[in-house]
Amino acid sequence: MSVEKPLLAVLRGKKQDIPPMWLMRQAGRYLPEYRALRAEKGGFLELVEDSPSAAEVTLQPIKRFDFDGAILFSDILVIPYAMGQRLWFEEGEGPRLAPTMIDATLDSLVPVPGRLDPVYETIRLVKAALAPEKTFLGFAGSPWTIATYMVAGQGSKEQAPARRLAYRDPQAFQHLIDAIVAMTVDYLDGQIVAGVDAIQLFDSWAGSLSPAQFEQWVIAPNRAIVDQLRARHPRTPIIGFPKGAGGKLAAYAAGTNVDALGLDETVDPKWADKILPPGLPVQGNLDPLALIAGGEALRGAVENIRLAFADRPHIFNLGHGIQQDTPIAHVEELVKLVRTGR
Repeated sequence: MSVEKPLLAVLRGKKQDIPPMWLMRQAGRYLPEYRALRAEKGGFLELVEDSPSAAEVTLQPIKRFDFDGAILFSDILVIPYAMGQRLWFEEGEGPRLAPTMIDATLDSLVPVPGRLDPVYETIRLVKAALAPEKTFLGFAGSPWTIATYMVAGQGSKEQAPARRLAYRDPQAFQHLIDAIVAMTVDYLDGQIVAGVDAIQLFDSWAGSLSPAQFEQWVIAPNRAIVDQLRARHPRTPIIGFPKGAGGKLAAYAAGTNVDALGLDETVDPKWADKILPPGLPVQGNLDPLALIAGGEALRGAVENIRLAFADRPHIFNLGHGIQQDTPIAHVEELVKLVRTGR
């Protein structure tokens, strides 16, 4: 007998009286158990590639907070890593990729798809341990966001290197986007086969593009992923999260055909409820800083979101990733507020 998964039910369009919840970056540095394991294992990439440890990290927030969804512990940059770029993390500075796609051509890279095998093993381990009523979320970075890192070799101000390349040589940039799409489809297919229930596409830098570029480099490649993945796995829901899209959210929802839409904290939930298609499941969109503040600020923000989405399928989440200095007690308070209203 199958067990109902409330979060998965919402992604399939079924409204719940109490919205299911999970938090972006819920497995991470705000948790003392994560910090202890990270100190034991060393670097971030080493932890991602150690499947038993990555599975433990994935399950830590479920054990502590009983969230409705577990999200795979990995990183969006495993895609360029599998495409042949070198990947490492500088302490306190973030990820680095080499060679950059400014200094090298895509054709010079030698793909190493086996670099994704530890991720699939992590999924199998989590799936075996996860309670049947919990939804298991896989993810990937969307092509535009991945391309910004591949071009610059790191995070970049306003994603200017990738935007310049896209204007200067759109054919070369399209070639890069197409290659990312192909690798991402296979990667997410592997995640679903290994055991995830749903997928989230993170387009963290979608907000840096003009409307025409947004159509070309965000909507079109995400639609390609959705169409190809849905052809292989028609029952697996896909969440799109175009951070910073703002007024382009309705166009994103229509153009990509995602099953659910993640909203960042800058979006007015009442406005989003009005402009988005009726019945489209939404996810979000508590400001991570309201969670840090706690108290009345947190209670007011939660109530505003709950009221705005009272008539549509809704997954309660943050508008972006939980921050390192978030008090554990405030996360516990949030869970109680969402599930009991007080």
